[in-house]
Amino acid sequence: MIRDKSGNKSNKPAKGVIAVASPSFRRERALIKRGIWPVAGCDEAGRGPLAGPVVAAAVVLDPKRIPKGIDDSKRLTAERREELFEEICATASFAVTFASPARIDRDNILRASLWALERAVNALPDMPQHVFVDGRDRLDTACDCEAVIGGDGLVVSIAAASIIAKVTRDRLMCALAQDCPGYGFESHKGYGVPEHLEALDRLGPTVHHRRLFAPVVAAREKHQPWTVKREPDLFVPEGPLATGISASV
Repeated sequence: MIRDKSGNKSNKPAKGVIAVASPSFRRERALIKRGIWPVAGCDEAGRGPLAGPVVAAAVVLDPKRIPKGIDDSKRLTAERREELFEEICATASFAVTFASPARIDRDNILRASLWALERAVNALPDMPQHVFVDGRDRLDTACDCEAVIGGDGLVVSIAAASIIAKVTRDRLMCALAQDCPGYGFESHKGYGVPEHLEALDRLGPTVHHRRLFAPVVAAREKHQPWTVKREPDLFVPEGPLATGISASV
């Protein structure tokens, strides 16, 4: 509900304002009517950062106790995410798993994320009969899995999982900031913002950084050159120029 220029309540969005619908329980309810239950939603947080793990969450909401206001975590303020996190934890069953920077470097970010999501589903107290996952990729689970592009803004179970994953990861990065002062993890949560890139260049990478992400490779080359493997470049004649750099783990 919004108000027009006169202060009167109106269901119509103001001119120039794009109305965004909240995620619904419609898809879950359709499955329940067919006798399919439990139904889980899962999502992850932290694919893009240069540091910290990917955090995956799977959530099975109680149809009779769905907290009001659940939405894509990116649309919520930090304060509202924290409030909903507590409400979801108190009313739903859920599981949280992590893919470490080492696994991300070994498997690549997509495979590590899918691995963590699959583990989260398998860690639920009761194995679901159907899973909704945000994105394009289905999970290799024992139950039916449905990938929903933009699912955190469409399916309320996925939105709930996005909140659990995001708040868990943010809290973790704030804790890591205590062990790694100077990087600003508590503010940017490991993303490649200018403040973080400057700290990387000045201080070098920590054990929590993803070693094969390009800005981290550059920092390793400057501060820890012995960790960057040099290999011959087959397209350059032998001599001083015949060296290439390979960022090995």
